[in-house]
Amino acid sequence: MAKKKEDKKLTKDQAEKKIMTLKKDLFNIRFKKINNQINNPAQYNQIKRSIARLYTTIKNSK
Repeated sequence: MAKKKEDKKLTKDQAEKKIMTLKKDLFNIRFKKINNQINNPAQYNQIKRSIARLYTTIKNSK
């Protein structure tokens, strides 16, 4: 998962790439959740928060 301090050090391009990776993970977790194959249900919300933090980092870096 992304951490607050690490996110602030990323460039805009790096943050956007990380967002795309996290969105793919989120997509896969949704399917696992539907099929009851998920090991850590809290991971879904953690990824959503990480994506939001990255968007905030990009917004504030302008």
